[in-house]
Order: sequence, then structure tokens, then C-alpha cells
Amino acid sequence: MKYKNIIFDFGNVIGKFKGDYILGKFASTPEDYDILADAIFKNWVALDAGTIDYDQNAEDTIAGLPDHLKDTARDFFENWFQYVDPLPETWEFVKELKARGVPIYLLSNASTRFAERAPEDYPILKEFDGIVFSAPLKMAKPGHDIYYHLFNKYDLLPSECFFIDDTVENVIASKELGMESILFTGLRPLKGQLSFNQLPFFNKRFSIPLQIRFTIAATILTAVDTAPGMIRTEMRGVINPLPDVM
Repeated sequence: MKYKNIIFDFGNVIGKFKGDYILGKFASTPEDYDILADAIFKNWVALDAGTIDYDQNAEDTIAGLPDHLKDTARDFFENWFQYVDPLPETWEFVKELKARGVPIYLLSNASTRFAERAPEDYPILKEFDGIVFSAPLKMAKPGHDIYYHLFNKYDLLPSECFFIDDTVENVIASKELGMESILFTGLRPLKGQLSFNQLPFFNKRFSIPLQIRFTIAATILTAVDTAPGMIRTEMRGVINPLPDVM
């Protein structure tokens, strides 16, 4: 196996995070939604980076809202996590990797509150060999420092890691540090890329099962037999239809 370690993002890879969907569970009217969205998501990146305190930000945000939305906002800050729904196919893939003995890690931008709640709310995280959330470290992707933290903490070599994230900037950063990676759009492209990159190449020569070699040979010979006479003779003279390696 080419990759010794698989590194997952959380949002929209392990669990579905859609801010509009989540906030829609709390806002009762489109007007309330717009007011809440402007106030709540204004500092979301800073919360993930850990540069502001989660509880203090919640209180400051609530204080600036109209009275009829204060309780709604408080409810949001305390309970939004329950609407980050699991992505079952990825959970099954994680279990499949663990069953094969592949070490798996999590590298996720997330607030301190989510970092506290996630291990309890998402039992799939018990399968991971290591977990790094951004806010407790006051680091965040795509900054290189958080990737280095992961490498150093778990003694990983970037060249032996495959990284999965749903954000272009984070994927670019991972490649800059020497990891292979994919922009996550679903499990099928992910499995396809992993399978392709793990084929056992040996100096660009690899063994081919006998039945497949017969099929290749038959295809080549059919092409030869349809060629003009002189060309057909010359082609048959250089073709070995059943090579041991290709």
C-alpha cells in the first residue's frame, strides 16, 4: 500500500456541515434568518482558528441582537452541533480502513466547543488513531503550522500520507507540504484515486495475470490480421503475444 496513513477532514467529509441548513433549524422566519446569519457567522472563521473565546463571542453576539432573537441565538450556540449529520458512507469507509489496519487521522478546523463535544457526539471518532482540532491550538488550515503539528504529534511523514478535505485551499496547502490529497466530492472519486495510486508498480513494469495477457494478445493479433499484407508480416515478426511482463 503506497499510503501508510489516511488523514480526514471532518466537515462535509465525516459529518455534513451546512450553515444555512443548520441555522434554518433555529430561525422561524426568513427575516430572522438573515439577522441571525449576519451576527452568528461573522466570527465563524475566528472561532475555528481559536483567536476568540467561544462563550464570550456567544454572549457578545446575543447582546447585539433584537430581544426576540436572543433566546434563539443562545439556543443555536448551545445546540447547533446536533444538526451536523453523519455521512454514513464515509463512516463505513473509515471502518473498512481500520479493518485493514490502515492508520487514520482527523485534521479539522473547528471551534473549542465542537472539539469538546465531537468525541461524544460522533462515535466514529473512536476509530481514529489521532485527532487534531484547530481552535484549541490556535491554528487553522490552510496555515502550514497545523499540518506540521499533526506530523510531529503522531510522527508522520507527509510523503506517506493521503489527505482528504472539502476545501480547495486546504488541499493546496497539503500538497505544498508533500502529501497526496483529494478535494472530497464523494466516496466514489476518493476510492478511485486511492486505488489508482496504490497499484504496485515496479520500475514501470508489473505482472499481468495470464488470462488478461491472452485477452491483450488476441486483441493485438486481431489488429494485425486486419492490417495490409506487408505491414501484417512485419508486425507479426516483432510481436510476442504472451510476454511475461508488460
